[in-house]
Amino acid sequence: MRIALFTVSLEVGGAERVFVTLANRFAARGHAVQMVLMKPEGALRQELSAAVQKVDLRTYRIWRTVLPLTRYLRRERPDVMLSTLSQPNLIAILARRLARVSTRIVVREANTPTQEFGGAGKWKDRIVPALIARFYRQADAVVAVARGVQADLLRLTRLPQSRVPCIYNPVITDALLYLREEPVEHAWFQQGAPQVVLAVGRLTPQKDFATLLRAFAQVSAPSNLLILGEGEERAALEQLARRLGIAERVQMPGYEPNPFKYMRRAAVFVLSSRYEGLPNALIQAMACGCPVVATDCPSGPREILDGGKYGVLAPVGDVNALTQAILQGLEGRIPTAPPEWLQQFEENHIVEQYLRVLEG
Repeated sequence: MRIALFTVSLEVGGAERVFVTLANRFAARGHAVQMVLMKPEGALRQELSAAVQKVDLRTYRIWRTVLPLTRYLRRERPDVMLSTLSQPNLIAILARRLARVSTRIVVREANTPTQEFGGAGKWKDRIVPALIARFYRQADAVVAVARGVQADLLRLTRLPQSRVPCIYNPVITDALLYLREEPVEHAWFQQGAPQVVLAVGRLTPQKDFATLLRAFAQVSAPSNLLILGEGEERAALEQLARRLGIAERVQMPGYEPNPFKYMRRAAVFVLSSRYEGLPNALIQAMACGCPVVATDCPSGPREILDGGKYGVLAPVGDVNALTQAILQGLEGRIPTAPPEWLQQFEENHIVEQYLRVLEG
């Protein structure tokens, strides 16, 4: 097939990393693959296979992309275009309609739309669920990354479930299994140092690291908190850590290209999000053998942990519950997931499912 993958950019993020994995695997199987991007920036560009052609539209803004993407579809006429993230998905559907081509359109929804946009401050974000309800019906298929996302989409679009397949993310890759064994030179991971509580993600309101800091401040056991990621909430989180008196026990060193080696050695991994689609970092930590704690947010953690069988679920925003869950991890009282449970998130298994949907 001639496959196009369309999104905003290849800046570091879960959806973007999934697209790089899919593009590389599609190309490795002999398909002609193009990565179509609104912005040419992104650290993940260097992880794309040389067999994947980059197409930079350089439009930068969503609605400026409609006509350039329409022209791309008329010129290249791929057999199928897979897009990800709500707003790019809407643009992909509209561009196909304007281009009047036979390209199959498959959109991938990475978050729970009513949670992501329901409380948005800007009017243009608040109307996204209504646009999804109208436009997603024109896509050939809508991929939901988790059962919770699927249920939200079925309510919004009123599509039959056959049009909204649930396909997990291709999280467990050969690269992850290799990189998790790299040594860690950080002083907190040396022999005799206190145990490390680890979190990974963008420093944004969605990830709710403020609740994690408040919960960690109540942990009396000797331990340190390491948060890997970058974002607009850095200054506020650093100020909160100082106000809580834990600044010396908390580090936020920024984006880390290999978080897996830290996951392999941390005492417990914590996901404190307010909402998710299917949190890749949680699955990655489990694949690295790290005990995990997660908020029971919509959606993903409950599915990933099999209802709490392979980790602790805490209510969203509940500081005390999160503190107790972290203590369980530090005390070694959280079971880890067996390999047979994690197989459902392995890349080869997921790529096969995507190809079936792309082929129609």
